Amino acid sequence: MDKILLFIPMYNCQAQIYRVLEKVSKSSVYDLITEIIVIDNHSKDDSLRVAQEAINRFQMSKCSLIQNIQNVGLGGSHKSAFKYAQTHNFDYLIVLHGDDQGDINDFLKIIKNKLYQKYDAILGSRFSKGSRTVGYSKFRIFGNHVFNTLFSMICFKKINDLGSGLNMYKVSGLKYSLTFPDNLIFNVFMLMAHVSYRQNIIFVPITWKEEDQISNVKMFSQTLEMTKYILKYFLYRKSFLNMEHRTTQVSDYNYNLIYRINV
Repeated sequence: MDKILLFIPMYNCQAQIYRVLEKVSKSSVYDLITEIIVIDNHSKDDSLRVAQEAINRFQMSKCSLIQNIQNVGLGGSHKSAFKYAQTHNFDYLIVLHGDDQGDINDFLKIIKNKLYQKYDAILGSRFSKGSRTVGYSKFRIFGNHVFNTLFSMICFKKINDLGSGLNMYKVSGLKYSLTFPDNLIFNVFMLMAHVSYRQNIIFVPITWKEEDQISNVKMFSQTLEMTKYILKYFLYRKSFLNMEHRTTQVSDYNYNLIYRINV
């Protein structure tokens, strides 16, 4: 039986993390996964307290609340989760953002029918046929389609989403991410790696919504940064990926266990 880890990154998700954990606890997915880790990236609000309340309230005995040693960005939290998965011999890792934009039930059939075994990565797409985006502006949707088209041309492969917050990875394929940026551009680099190392990936439609989430994205600066990286990847390909892209080089992505139900 495959060991599957569900990783929930959390940063200032006080208003959403309770809902996320409630949905996960009541989903059929809960019985199909081995363990859940919620990784807090030093939230400035009461995310830790609310997450602990939810774990207790829904008796999530397979869920651990973890905190990075320091704030290492969203990409750094992914690296902490990858390290955890590799250290504890997990076969697959699912990423579900803690801001309640994605729905874990979109992956239920994939997990239940073991469709994930065919791929190195299953990537949730907000812009595929069958996807639903709730609360997204038409301008943002248009902008994403432009970048998806540009990246598809550069990669010679149809790209439907540069990075949503609902993905599933084969742990043995997560070997190349250490020097990737620790910020929100991390997912774009993951996608570049999938293409460069010819990993077998598939995009699947998901539902994605914006309600009470607080965006950490600075749209204009991130657009410029993403354009720069995509063009450099076009010119240098795999050699570009192997460069050091972190602003601060972290020696190890360590974390502390904050809470787990005693059973």
